[in-house]
Amino acid sequence: MWLINSSIGRKVVMSVTGIALILFLTFHCAMNIVALFSGKAYNMICELLGANWYAIVATLGLAALAVIHIVFAFILTAQNRTARGQERYAVTDKPAKVEWASQNMLVLGIIILLGLFLHLFNFWYNMMFAEIMGFTAGHLPSDGFAFIIDTFGNPVFAVLYVIWLVAIWFHLTHGFWSAMQTLGVSGKIWFNRWRVIGFIYVTLLMLGFLVVVLAFAFKCAPSLCCYAS
Repeated sequence: MWLINSSIGRKVVMSVTGIALILFLTFHCAMNIVALFSGKAYNMICELLGANWYAIVATLGLAALAVIHIVFAFILTAQNRTARGQERYAVTDKPAKVEWASQNMLVLGIIILLGLFLHLFNFWYNMMFAEIMGFTAGHLPSDGFAFIIDTFGNPVFAVLYVIWLVAIWFHLTHGFWSAMQTLGVSGKIWFNRWRVIGFIYVTLLMLGFLVVVLAFAFKCAPSLCCYAS
């Protein structure tokens, strides 16, 4: 199958899964912003999702997208390194007009992967997994707001999340327009337009996540004033 066996096919898979993950991040960001204004409303969303069958199915689908994206990223990186051979050691200066993120996608990907494991441990493990397995980790599995307070109130976690978000920003600002180019929807006219659109969209998206982290890290989220644990 060309989607798996060819370089172009793998890039298409990377692009489609990447766009799907960006759409999920958009939903996740909107959900997180709710936590800024109302802990109860945020917990209502957590309870609605919880360990219900549709949430579990969606989680498995999301996990599959993430795994496919990561595996193909490593395959393409290894393929590119093999194709360059010894030439990659001969280059000492950065190629002209090549983004820093483009040259360091593997490093960014590793940072993002490590951050993902941390995020899964802090939230998914204590919430959905805990509900499925029937245990509690300090708070009720549906009390996502309490886990946000605990996680982002920890200075170490807050700093790690900021680093994670910066890495995701670099990754997505390059990946967004690259995906559009791979899918053939960025001709000569639209190439620069997609770069601008992607930059603005991803920046606003990451700022949304960052505001939540910092608001709870510095205990200035409006929702903290009326939240009762």
